[in-house]
Amino acid sequence: MKKDYIKSIDEAKIYDVVKRTPLDYQPLLSQRFNNHIYLKREDQQLVHSFKIRGAFYKMLSLGADALQKGVIAASAGNHAQGVAMAAKKLNSPATIVMPITTPEIKTSAVKSYGAKVLLEGKTLSESIAFARQIENDEGLTFIHPFDDPDVIVGQGTIGKEIIEDFKEPIHAVFCCVGGGGLISGIAAYIKAINPKIRIIGVEAKDSEAMTLSLRTNERVLLERVGLFAEGAAVRQVGVNNFELAQKFVDEMIVVDNDEICAAIKDVFIDTRTILEPAGVLATAGIKSYLKKNDMRSQNIIGIASGANINFDRLGFVAERAEIGEEREAIISVTIPEKPGAFKSFCNLIGTRNITEFNYRYSDPNAAQIFVGITITEPDETKRLIKKFSDKGLHAIDLTKNELAKLHLRHLVGGHAPNAKDEIVYRFEFPEHPGALLNFLEHMGANWNISLFHYRNHAADIGRVLVGIQVPEKDKETFNKFLIQLQYPYFNETDNPGYKLFLGKN
Repeated sequence: MKKDYIKSIDEAKIYDVVKRTPLDYQPLLSQRFNNHIYLKREDQQLVHSFKIRGAFYKMLSLGADALQKGVIAASAGNHAQGVAMAAKKLNSPATIVMPITTPEIKTSAVKSYGAKVLLEGKTLSESIAFARQIENDEGLTFIHPFDDPDVIVGQGTIGKEIIEDFKEPIHAVFCCVGGGGLISGIAAYIKAINPKIRIIGVEAKDSEAMTLSLRTNERVLLERVGLFAEGAAVRQVGVNNFELAQKFVDEMIVVDNDEICAAIKDVFIDTRTILEPAGVLATAGIKSYLKKNDMRSQNIIGIASGANINFDRLGFVAERAEIGEEREAIISVTIPEKPGAFKSFCNLIGTRNITEFNYRYSDPNAAQIFVGITITEPDETKRLIKKFSDKGLHAIDLTKNELAKLHLRHLVGGHAPNAKDEIVYRFEFPEHPGALLNFLEHMGANWNISLFHYRNHAADIGRVLVGIQVPEKDKETFNKFLIQLQYPYFNETDNPGYKLFLGKN
């Protein structure tokens, strides 16, 4: 029998634990985009996330025997806190399985509610599988983070509050999407009350399971997921969630990490609140949508879905926010290696603010400069490069170049003329204590490492740039090693940034 979502959402009695959150107007963002933008402040829940809604509603539906026996859940953090808090309220033992990459702020919060925490699995899917095994072995009740009709009902109460609290016409409601629990509940309710309101989902790049599933009309299983927005890093959306999304979701938008960081800054400027990467997906999606659509004075609502972010990650967020907002350009410029050339180069930049400047002597004739420059609009980068070119200087835009953003700007080095047979690869691996050592052990000692750069971004992904001297006769063996390593890798040997600043002269 199908769930009557509308009736269940209307009758949900969750407000002795769940807060009815406000719709906050975003004045600066609204002014910038000439529309009226509001945020549904789910970050103001006691667990700083909407997840308490679904977890509490689900547990209210359990019998006394099940509650006494105990519950188990798997989560990257926010659902875990919701289950732990609900279990404490209902005097039920709770065990939470969390991925090993989960930020400490989330594991500590779960423990503070008295729940038992088990760190198991590199992804949420692996954690769910482990929790399911414990469910079978110990007879606990599994509280699914998204693929459960009762969880969907709990999240759908957000849609009911929006309809009741906002009396003016609404153009669209934007929701972050991981497994689909939030958007399926909100969409089911809002579309039943007012089908004209657009429901738009937002996913992080490399985690777009719902986008691909809706496009192909079947639930896609991603080979891997990006972990920056770990709260929405799900390899496959739920069965119930996909069915509802097919019926009620109008559009999906995918945003990258730079756009997410820029959105975190935007929300902070308007509210003085710092959302987590998954929690700000809706805002990033709103900005992307409004840049592509010529519209004015429309009412747009985004769900601020969570604010559980590790403080140490803010450095990375701040560094990438200006690029995501297209307010910083990263450019490589080749100038003559002679007296007065640097001064002439600075004159071309003029009064623009320089955010970064890297240079190392390596050639008696030409100097390679890596420079970050504050810009006011994206086209300004093109004009700058043309200005350099008109003066006979070779310039390349590296603003979208991941190697440049992650590694070059932090490296102090130069060309290595003796690094024979050098190839350069960028690797990613789940970041946790001992992960870098594990990576190095996988590398083995078959080839000489000629370049190595690792920087802890206080994020969930470890990023390493490695130069390896691999003779031509070893290329086949090296390719087998890459496959066996089972880490995402990117060949950067032909990257112009590498060639200009690090490669053989």
